[in-house]
Amino acid sequence: MIFLKSLKMKFNIYKIRLTIAGIVGTLSILAVFGLFYPVKIMNIQFVALLQKTVFDFSLISVCLLVGIIVMTLLFGRFYCSTVCPFGILQEFFSFIKGKRKNQSQKNYVFKYLIASLTFGVLIGGSSIFIRYIEPFTIFSSAFSLSLFGIIATVIVLTLIFFKNRFFCTNLCPVGTILGFISKLSLNKIYIDKEKCESCGMCAQYCPSGCINYEEKIINNETCLKCLKCLNGCKKQAVKFGIKPIKFSPKRRDLLTCIGVFAFLGAGYTAGLNLAKNFAKKVKDVILPAGAVNYDRMANKCFNCNLCINHCPNKILVKADNNFPAVHIDYKNGKGYCEYECNKCNEICPSGAIKNLTLEQKQHTKIGAVAIKENCVGCGKCSWVCPTGAIKWEAGNKAVVDNSKCIGCGKCVANCAIQAINIFVIKKQSII
Repeated sequence: MIFLKSLKMKFNIYKIRLTIAGIVGTLSILAVFGLFYPVKIMNIQFVALLQKTVFDFSLISVCLLVGIIVMTLLFGRFYCSTVCPFGILQEFFSFIKGKRKNQSQKNYVFKYLIASLTFGVLIGGSSIFIRYIEPFTIFSSAFSLSLFGIIATVIVLTLIFFKNRFFCTNLCPVGTILGFISKLSLNKIYIDKEKCESCGMCAQYCPSGCINYEEKIINNETCLKCLKCLNGCKKQAVKFGIKPIKFSPKRRDLLTCIGVFAFLGAGYTAGLNLAKNFAKKVKDVILPAGAVNYDRMANKCFNCNLCINHCPNKILVKADNNFPAVHIDYKNGKGYCEYECNKCNEICPSGAIKNLTLEQKQHTKIGAVAIKENCVGCGKCSWVCPTGAIKWEAGNKAVVDNSKCIGCGKCVANCAIQAINIFVIKKQSII
């Protein structure tokens, strides 16, 4: 009876974890396709929270970031199997792969160097490395049909069939940080050596290759806390709970620690230089309200493209040869920024586009317009201008008051003879 009760409890824990992951995965898919986003699941992604905490201090971001760290200290890397959409996608493909004998994976030292360099550059002021290795960004950019996102996702998902969750255990900088914290977690997955028969069933279930069933050891640093091993062990030899911490640093750990701090410092220096020079050579573009200026947007935007998929007029476009981050192209969609919309401000998880209220957005100047000589004085531009910046008298050429114009582009989109030019501004301002 006790055996059945314990088995049922373990199975329920696994089902709860799987259910939460399914909900998060579904919400993430709906979000990146621009279908549903009242539950802002992308706002609890680790790196986005870290950037908003460091550069745009927000109490909510701090609390969420600390919450993830505390939960990891208590229970281990549940973030990777339950909250990270890219991790959930990989788990889905693991189900397709089926149950096979999973080989133990090494804990490669280079992952610490990748993480320290990536986060060093981020703290230094540039997100350029994050765009190419951060899991949420890869996931979101892939579903927005970004070429790099698609290629990276295909490579990682293909890797599952040969090296299981190698990206999560040895490449992902978020996984590396949380894995290190997980080594110190209060609750761990471990093997009861008296009950274990070394059948290898737990290792067969493990997607991260963190179980050495012959020596009856589980590496909780690379363990993703998917709980499949608990569900698969019929002898109840695999347990999840408090286990005494045995801290015995080796010479290799000391050298690794020194290397991590060296790469963190190098990354920080590189980040400072990148932040200063990244946007200097780009062509002039118009940025969404809240982006502030070229330098900030170029260095803070993750290129997750979430804002692009939710823009109602489809004027936001992906990074290109003109600009290395999301920007506005009035010719791409309906031709203007909707005055009653601040979707991009609400959605941006990284803080690259500030979380402006609708009223703040409506008073943020993102561009300027000028009436050309071929204006015939039809007056349509003055009728559609949401801020009343264009004045017109019957039969006369329209006149723009740029102290009221916010550069939304609605007048340009509605001018049948293309008699209005729109100009970029280097830095956004409040009017």
